[in-house]
Amino acid sequence: QVQLVDSGGGLVQAGGSLRLSCAASGRTFSSYAMGWFRQAPGKEREFVAHIDWSGGSIYYTDSVKGRFTISRDNARNTVYLQMNSLKPEDTAVYYCAAGRYRVIPTPSPSHYASWGQGTQVTVSS
Repeated sequence: QVQLVDSGGGLVQAGGSLRLSCAASGRTFSSYAMGWFRQAPGKEREFVAHIDWSGGSIYYTDSVKGRFTISRDNARNTVYLQMNSLKPEDTAVYYCAAGRYRVIPTPSPSHYASWGQGTQVTVSS
């Protein structure tokens, strides 16, 4: 079982930056892929980015490519999401998630096994 605690959200103006962190405990951190999802009010949870166990495979949803960067530090059991050039449409609760295996899964919430509690990101125009 994996426990996840995500943090780093806040209120920022459009064009600003935030860095989200997600600390993991339980299973060996390098034994599973990690992902970030987000959920805006009234919308379904959507995929943002994910990274395999080594950081060698990374994918982003099209709307964040070139602005967001996912990374992981296996020594610190932590995954990060650096978000630059934020837009009002990025406003959502952001969740980190742990996959079941080292390789990245299908980018769908049902393919992730454990979830953080979520951290609110609000981007003002």
